[in-house]
Amino acid sequence: MSTEENKASIQRFCDEVFNRKNTAALDEFIAPDAVDHSAPPGAPGGIEGARQFADMLLTAFPDMRYTVEDLIAEGDKVVARLTTRGTHQGVFLGIPPTGKQVMTTGIEIYRMASGKIVEHWNNYDDLGLFQQLGAFPPMG
Repeated sequence: MSTEENKASIQRFCDEVFNRKNTAALDEFIAPDAVDHSAPPGAPGGIEGARQFADMLLTAFPDMRYTVEDLIAEGDKVVARLTTRGTHQGVFLGIPPTGKQVMTTGIEIYRMASGKIVEHWNNYDDLGLFQQLGAFPPMG
């Protein structure tokens, strides 16, 4: 697949799974044996791990919205710069719902094969997110 087709696939992935809350569509975007290098220890791989993560995220932030700010592709990799926004309405990593609206930014890297995600890495401003939720005191 071309870099433009890979970028379009990642844009559709973000829109369909996270913005439309359609976790059933994960099968369309993720290879069965995909490796998520950002998954917590012990999390299953492939589609099952992605489904568990998406379900957890969308339960904690049911109004979550992914905004793709940039998509950059070279070879079989696509890099997405994202902004996510949502309201904390369910338990998130042990933090009870706060009702707070949060925003965080991050970078996701996807390796694609045959139009599907086969590897994934990410880096988000987790400290900023936890501060917004009140789990850590603000800096200063």
